[in-house]
Amino acid sequence: MSHRILPEKRPVTWVAIAGFMGTGKSRAGWELSRRLSLTFIDTDRVIERVSCMRVAEIFEFYGEEVFRDYETEIVRRCLKLDEVVISTGGGTVTRKVNRDLLTSRGPVVVLWASPETILKRTRRQRRPLLEVADPQARIRTLLDARRAAYEAVSTISVSTDGRASREVIEEIIEKLMDWKAQQA
Repeated sequence: MSHRILPEKRPVTWVAIAGFMGTGKSRAGWELSRRLSLTFIDTDRVIERVSCMRVAEIFEFYGEEVFRDYETEIVRRCLKLDEVVISTGGGTVTRKVNRDLLTSRGPVVVLWASPETILKRTRRQRRPLLEVADPQARIRTLLDARRAAYEAVSTISVSTDGRASREVIEEIIEKLMDWKAQQA
């Protein structure tokens, strides 16, 4: 059983989770926040609450650019917070301003998964960017297009393919501890 880390033993008091859709950002972010006794913030959920619309509806009615504007505003506001784990949307880091903002504040954990895993995890949800004839090909294209952005923002990289969430969280915490030690 996973134990909570006491506040004085936490490696960080602010961390962002990034990565492509379906890599496990929301779940990992929530579980990491519980382990570190931090508040969990999912930027997509914040956008939905503020706009009173689902992400898919924002894409449909206003387009991706408006949604990305919302993301940038939420990222700016999250920089002012402390004692939080921020789970970003899959495309948040495609904007340089968001990469710069996130990396200026603290470590960014990028989660990775194979296109096959991503498709399996996302197929039951409405994902505007995957509403195409061949969603797996679209995933590959988007992953390739975004790879440099994910790598540029990554303080820590973790694969979630075929792994239990507890194992992923343990690896993240271990790598955050190493990161903290290197900052000293």
